[in-house]
Amino acid sequence: MAASQPFGFSCKGGLNTNISKIELLSQPGIATKLLNFEVDPDGGYRRVSGFTAYGAGSAARPNGANSVLGIKTYADGVVVCSGTGIFFSNDGVTWLQINRNGVHSNGDNYTTFTGRSVLARTNQGQCSIDIYDGSKSVYGELVICDGANKPYYFYMTGTGALTSRTFFSEEVTVSSTEAPIVGTVHSNHLVVGGTAENPNQVYYSHLHEVNNFTGAGAGEIRLADKVIGLKSFRGDCIVFCKNSIYRLINIEANDATTAIVPITKNVGCINGQSIQEIGGDLVFLSPDGIRTLAGTARIGDVELTSVSRNIQRILSNIANNINAYTVSSVVLRSKSQYRLYYSNPTEGGAFARGIIGTFTGQGFEWSETEGIEAPAVDSGFLYSGVEQIIHGDAKGYIYNHDTGNSFSYQGTLEDIKAEYETPYLDFGDMGTRKTLQYIKTSVTPDAGAGGFSQPTLRVKFDFEDANIQQPASYTFPEIRGGAFFGDAVFGEAFFGSAESPLIRQPIQGSCYTSNFSIHSDDQLQPYTINGLYINYVPAGRR
Repeated sequence: MAASQPFGFSCKGGLNTNISKIELLSQPGIATKLLNFEVDPDGGYRRVSGFTAYGAGSAARPNGANSVLGIKTYADGVVVCSGTGIFFSNDGVTWLQINRNGVHSNGDNYTTFTGRSVLARTNQGQCSIDIYDGSKSVYGELVICDGANKPYYFYMTGTGALTSRTFFSEEVTVSSTEAPIVGTVHSNHLVVGGTAENPNQVYYSHLHEVNNFTGAGAGEIRLADKVIGLKSFRGDCIVFCKNSIYRLINIEANDATTAIVPITKNVGCINGQSIQEIGGDLVFLSPDGIRTLAGTARIGDVELTSVSRNIQRILSNIANNINAYTVSSVVLRSKSQYRLYYSNPTEGGAFARGIIGTFTGQGFEWSETEGIEAPAVDSGFLYSGVEQIIHGDAKGYIYNHDTGNSFSYQGTLEDIKAEYETPYLDFGDMGTRKTLQYIKTSVTPDAGAGGFSQPTLRVKFDFEDANIQQPASYTFPEIRGGAFFGDAVFGEAFFGSAESPLIRQPIQGSCYTSNFSIHSDDQLQPYTINGLYINYVPAGRR
């Protein structure tokens, strides 16, 4: 009888939907399906966390069932654009409408401010929100562009209860009644662009006055392409257009040196909401996938690189249907992650999709999400210095993002459906039949008081040949996070568990090739799959 043979690999490389099944034989750590998993920067694939109501059990929607069009961490809470209104809350329970008309130039106290008439943001679209850290408020000055109304300018001063604070707000005139689709703060100016009247025009405000577009220090420049997005980056303002990208330079000088310098006239951005900065580079959605715009060693120079070849099929679908999707993006700093969400407003939240790119030592590694509807999402720091990650959905609910063990649709908790699938494996020789004996799976459960994970294993033989009997699924035993001295709480923590247990599962059947999928559909603790080890016996060649 032939001796048993080992075959093991670590989970690394992320999702790859492009290369053939035969080529994948040599890359066992790659995933052919990675749904609601994320690549851990330290190795392995982790089932994503869910999201919880902002405001917990007493949470309220800021504007009924109106979709969330924009969201931003501000001061000690969050600003939300929804319907024709703009709202602020620092508890998720009580919302203050802040789009008010006729606010005094010296500010209004709470009573006067709430007594002002509402300045409706008619036909408000998906919003671009940025904060200028000037001297007027320790919280910064907020500017909101929506493509349908003049930019809205707001800030507040004071601490403690909202009733003890002072509020400042106004609509900003850029040029006549023009309504920019996008704005960004750069070199102590506000830069805006993409108005319906002048889609190729970029305007910049007076120095240190983001609400003043007249007089010395303000200006405008016309491009040869439609403005899609703006981002301040390494001393320049990057202007993303439909078919090209430019640098707006030296606006602080406001003289002959202020100019638009082309970066490329062959690559554009198809959605301004996809632009983020991560790892010192700008990331954006182009017609041919996710690209980075990186600063090089040469002063004032940049380079463009595609970083999404492994998931090109997914991104081609997004690009081909971009007008049907609402797109948003966010960077999770603690995880070195870029997340892009896209959803069709006519479908429910359960059908919303997304991609996660984790920045690792080998570049970006990718996975997919399903069930996270986030037409607006933001990650920012509260005035206390704590990072807050939030998103809103198409029904007006606000959530704490990337936390908890479940999804939530209209206030109802739902299971997180997750699946990781390996490529087909030939164990080094596709022509030899193998009898599989057992598989050991290295799993790290998230530490949680009394919580556990219990995923399911499925094995498929010979590219799922219909003439071969396929084995039934195997359910793993409960996988619990171990207790650590100094952190564990008696009566809540689980004692006697390893930090990263090896789950041994006997397997029946023989094959030439096989693959393995681990999936779960529940509201249990997240877990990380680190690697797999398969023991088999060669059984002859055919």
